[in-house]
Amino acid sequence: MSQLVLPPLAAETIFHIGRLPVTNTIINTWLAMVIFLIFGIVLRGRVSLRPGKLQNYSEYFLDILLSYFDQVTGSRKKTITFLPIVGSVFFFILLSNWLGLLPGTGSIFKGHEPLLRPANTDLNLTIAMATVAVISSHIFGFLSVGVFTHIGKFVQLKNLIKSIPKGPIAIFQAIVEFAVGLIEIVSELAKVMSLSLRLFGNIFAGEVLMTVMLGLVAVLVPAPFMLLEMLVGIIQASVFAMLTLVYMTVASAEPHGAEH
Repeated sequence: MSQLVLPPLAAETIFHIGRLPVTNTIINTWLAMVIFLIFGIVLRGRVSLRPGKLQNYSEYFLDILLSYFDQVTGSRKKTITFLPIVGSVFFFILLSNWLGLLPGTGSIFKGHEPLLRPANTDLNLTIAMATVAVISSHIFGFLSVGVFTHIGKFVQLKNLIKSIPKGPIAIFQAIVEFAVGLIEIVSELAKVMSLSLRLFGNIFAGEVLMTVMLGLVAVLVPAPFMLLEMLVGIIQASVFAMLTLVYMTVASAEPHGAEH
């Protein structure tokens, strides 16, 4: 009886390009990027005033996405601004999750390592995407409300200086506001960890579940779990994209009291 081998936490290196290790998750990432590239080239070549089926379906899904984004941003202008990043994140996570369900993922080996592995089971990738999401939100904040105004949402040194002539109560209040600002900075770092670990944990757990089910019973029984993983892929892509959109919307909003 063969022993069931669960996937390790770290992605396995398949080969090297110079000193750069290429892991099985990177191969899945490249595969997703190639699919997007081909789809984009084909769609662009077929765009016309009388749309065909491919353009109709693409516009249909885009309209659904825009309507959901509008509910968060409250503005179609902001939605269009954030769409390139948030939409790319959503579709990449969705496609890379579904590619993990293709036959051969986890079962085709190069030596002792599986050749393909779902991209989001690599913590390095999820941390990178979460970092881009959080940094992008601050970039939009700088562009929308100004550099100093956006920084003032976190560090309010000006209020601390102005409170000195007003007495001890005002100074104490300014110190508390400054401390809260420092906590907010820590919370921005925590966003990166929460986004990345949530996505990594759910996708990796699904990969372990599929490995166990395929190891126990290889026919029919894993099918419902594969459908469940497709649903999880949609949910995780939606959660990551919507949280990214929330961060961007909040960062680009005027600070409280600015209208006064």
